[in-house]
Amino acid sequence: MRVRALRGAVSVDSNTKDDVIRATAELLEEMLDRNDVATDDIIFVFFTATEDISAEFPAAAMRKIGLSHIPVMCAREIAVEGSIPMIVRAMMLIYTEKAREQLRHVYLKEARQLRTDLPE
Repeated sequence: MRVRALRGAVSVDSNTKDDVIRATAELLEEMLDRNDVATDDIIFVFFTATEDISAEFPAAAMRKIGLSHIPVMCAREIAVEGSIPMIVRAMMLIYTEKAREQLRHVYLKEARQLRTDLPE
């Protein structure tokens, strides 16, 4: 097994607790599903959120989908002029047999604009 970084991002519909948790949970579940990652293979998850997301920590979604035993950290995304608003980004370190090129990074909703070079 190797340690690999799996990336993802999702846009949040509105700055409410429910929307932040719902969008982040969707992102996490899709990252796990697309890459066949078992919860025991997750080392940690690092989230960033744009400055317009303040109603809830994206990490709260970890508990919703049963990942409360995994270390997690949240931080503020740097504010770059012209960047897409209402975005949660995630970096998940995992153990996997997959080569780096086999990982399927996940960009959902408006966040797809961040990585147009990746297949859906």
